[in-house]
Amino acid sequence: MTYVSVCNARRTASLAALLIFILGVSGCNKLKARDLLNKGVVAFKAGQSDAAIENFKRATELDPNLTTAHLYLATAYASLYIPGAPSPENKARGEQAIKVFKEILDSDPNNLSAIDGIGSLVYQMAGTPSYDQKGFEESKTYHQRHIQSKPDDPEPYYWIGVIDWNEAYHTNLEMRLDYNKNNIKKQIHEDQPLPASVRTEYAAKFGPLVDEGIADLQKAISLKPDYDDAMAYLSLLYRRKADMVESSDERASLQKQAEDLLDKIKEIKQKRLDQQQQIS
Repeated sequence: MTYVSVCNARRTASLAALLIFILGVSGCNKLKARDLLNKGVVAFKAGQSDAAIENFKRATELDPNLTTAHLYLATAYASLYIPGAPSPENKARGEQAIKVFKEILDSDPNNLSAIDGIGSLVYQMAGTPSYDQKGFEESKTYHQRHIQSKPDDPEPYYWIGVIDWNEAYHTNLEMRLDYNKNNIKKQIHEDQPLPASVRTEYAAKFGPLVDEGIADLQKAISLKPDYDDAMAYLSLLYRRKADMVESSDERASLQKQAEDLLDKIKEIKQKRLDQQQQIS
């Protein structure tokens, strides 16, 4: 064996040893990451959020590809967010959870847990402490993204309907308040039809949104026939639709559809109660 061949052999052996060492360290880190993940889950279930977060963070550092650890980390941050609490610390918790969820989507764009996590958090943050229309619209995009990946799930259709109702209802109240401020002697209450001029403006701005919400809630119910929450919001959207029509007969028809849905909800809840009583 020549001197060159000996050197090459030694170099090859050194590289092989180095590779084995690297693979060994990598494998060890992955085992440690899974152990930390398990410890984090135990802590999280025990209500020890701070300890859980530290374990999940360390697990993601040791094994960046351990998606489950990232999901638990984001969920742990999200669990600390309190809807309606205006403090900067509370807002930071929600934003931190969204940041981790988005990091998951960077490597796994169709991860439904991350998509739903962002959609839910953005919705909560948009509703409090003040109304944020852009936040609601952003939340909607994530529910639409869920539908693109899995169109047979009823929940994202429900949430789109809820968001559309929020926007339509919020503006409806504002328009009524503005009208009442300018017409002190001719006030309109929430259960009364909108004046013609206000109705025309409301229908022009929010007609398509209300129609979208109605269609999505109907889709949710078609996928889950006993979806009483979806029926409740569909009933509310029929009332918003009633504020957009000129004909008193059409308004009455929409209000009847809203009332019929409330009767249907009562039937569903009673049926569930009867089933629970039979089981017990």
